[in-house]
Amino acid sequence: MAERTLRIATLGAAPIAVNALVQPCRQLPEVALVAVAARDPARARRFAARHGIPHVHASYAALLADPAIDAVYIPLPNSLHAEWSLRALAAGKHVLCEKPLAANAREAEQLARAAETGGRLLVEAFHYRYHPLAARLRAILASGEIGQVRRIKTEFSVPLLRPSSIQFRYDLAGGAAMDVGCYAINLLRFLAGAEPQVVSARARLFRPQVDRLMRAEFAFADGRSGAVTCALLSARLLRASALVHGSAGTMRVNFPFLPHYFHSIAVETPGAVRHERLEGDTTYTYQLRAFAAAIRGGAPVLTPAADAVANMRLIDACYRAAGLRPRGSA
Repeated sequence: MAERTLRIATLGAAPIAVNALVQPCRQLPEVALVAVAARDPARARRFAARHGIPHVHASYAALLADPAIDAVYIPLPNSLHAEWSLRALAAGKHVLCEKPLAANAREAEQLARAAETGGRLLVEAFHYRYHPLAARLRAILASGEIGQVRRIKTEFSVPLLRPSSIQFRYDLAGGAAMDVGCYAINLLRFLAGAEPQVVSARARLFRPQVDRLMRAEFAFADGRSGAVTCALLSARLLRASALVHGSAGTMRVNFPFLPHYFHSIAVETPGAVRHERLEGDTTYTYQLRAFAAAIRGGAPVLTPAADAVANMRLIDACYRAAGLRPRGSA
C-alpha cells in the first residue's frame, strides 16, 4: 500500500483518542480516520458526530471485520490491550496500541509473536519517543559533553484524585508502575541505550496489590545505575523529569513526555550551564506519521513490539521486587 491513504479506525472512544488520533489525522493527508466503535454504541455515535468520523460500528468485532480498515488504534483499559490487539492482528489489521502494550510480559510476548507471524505492524504508543527532543537527549549523551554516564534518574508523578479511576483497579491492570511508571521506565531504558536489572523496589498502596507510588533501583551490566519514581497520588503535584549524572557534568530534562506543551534541557558542566528547547509538531503527530510511513513504505518505528516486551519485563520485575503481583496474575 505504498501510495494509498492509510485507513485507520479507533477501537474505543476514550478522550486520549482525540489527542493521539483525531487531531493528528487532520494534519496528515496520508492517514484517514474512517471508523469508530465503542462499548456503548451511543457514545460511539456521539464521538463520530463530534469529530467527523464517517462510519460507526455496532461493536469492536464488527469494526475488525470491516475490510475497508487497514489499521486500528486501541485506547482501551490496560487489561484489554492484549485481547483486542490479538484480535485485530488476527483480522489482518496493523495495530497502534496505547501503553503499556499488555498487562504483563507474558501477554506482550504473545502479541509480539502474533504480529511477526501475521506480518502486521504492532506499535506501542510511547509518543514522546517520536519527538525531536528524544533524539536530542541521546545526542547530548553520545557527544560526551557530560562525560561518562554514571547514573540516570527518571520520574513521572501526577495528582490523580479520583478514587474511582481505572488506574486504581487491579482487574483493569492499573497501578502507578503501569500508568505513569511505564513512561519513566521506558525513558530510563532509552537514555541508557541498554536493558537494566531491577535491584530493589518499594511501593505504597492505594488498595491491596494496587500501587499509588513505586520507587525502584536499577543496575546496568557496565556499572551504571538507575532510579525510577512514579506516583498517581503525588504530594508534589505534577513532576516529570530525567536527571543524568556524568563524570564531567549533568543533564536535566523537564517534562519530556509532552514536550510540545513545554520542556527544557539544562546541561551543566564545570563553570557553565547551557539551556535548550526544541520546536516541533505534537508528539502524537510525529508518532502517527511514523506509524503510517512504516505501513506504507516499510520505514522503521521507534517503539516496536520487541521494545514493549522489554519494558513490560521490567514493570513485572518491579512489582515482584516490591512484593506485589504483576498485573493479570492469579
